[in-house]
Amino acid sequence: MTQPRGSAANSPALSAALSGAVDLSGLKARADASRPRPDGSGDQATAGGPPSEGAVIDVTEATFQAEVVERSLQTLVVVDLWAEWCGPCKQLSPVLERLAAESGGAWVLAKVDVDANPRISQLFGVQSIPTVVAIAGGQPVDAFSGAQPEPQIRQWLGQLLDALRDKLPGINAAEQQAGGEPEEEQEDPRFTEAEDALDRGDFAEAEAAYQRILDAEPGNELAKAALVQVRFSARASETDESAVAKAEADPADLDAQLAAADYEVAQRDPSAGFARLIGVIRKTSGDDRNKVREHLVGLFDLFDPADELVIKARRDLASALF
Repeated sequence: MTQPRGSAANSPALSAALSGAVDLSGLKARADASRPRPDGSGDQATAGGPPSEGAVIDVTEATFQAEVVERSLQTLVVVDLWAEWCGPCKQLSPVLERLAAESGGAWVLAKVDVDANPRISQLFGVQSIPTVVAIAGGQPVDAFSGAQPEPQIRQWLGQLLDALRDKLPGINAAEQQAGGEPEEEQEDPRFTEAEDALDRGDFAEAEAAYQRILDAEPGNELAKAALVQVRFSARASETDESAVAKAEADPADLDAQLAAADYEVAQRDPSAGFARLIGVIRKTSGDDRNKVREHLVGLFDLFDPADELVIKARRDLASALF
């Protein structure tokens, strides 16, 4: 599945949730305790009860089991973890709410105020907000953090619905009630051209294709993110495990250090790549230091700015520079 920049693939904070290590029924006991008892006691306002109606619902710790876990056995539930003080949340939430309303019930948006319901964010191991988690079949299946552009969110949702349509009956039922199978979104031929070039391994043509999109639409966030990824992929394709050995053999060879860092990031060990270049920055000055710094900042752009690895590396970079 193609994921938006900032997806859980690049977010250690959500890796446990998406590996199946999170038991979403962990809040069930609290929900059960809040349900009315035969003697009439208990808080009716927070009782589990039947799932709410509508495409956008507010969820609490007491209603999480019924509104999210149980509902996700029938349809896709997208959990929006937000807070009143969070600026990016105020950008992202209205987009999610509008898209949920447009879906005709094919998926449901469950909004969780993390200040009022801290155990839910703890359940997912969330370290920054906004964070959005897709739940299907009672388990997290994908996620992203940070305020994403609407086109990327639409693409993400479309891919999830395509993958889950045959597994969750509520998706098909909602789409049929709305008038049958949804029309397939028309593919942007400019992106298709770039993706075809990538499939051929022609990084130069893919880069040129994405650059043409940006020349026409400087604000196209999807093309910006893709261009960063393509440029890195082109560099990384020219490195192998020998790059690390070469860098270790000659610490003064800046190009070898840059290539080794690219290889480490490509091998899903970004912390090693970041640490390598920060170590070089500590030992260099002038143009050499600036060259390594620019390369490192370019590697940061491959990840969500809210990723804890990036935040730590930026702090270490500042310490190395000043």
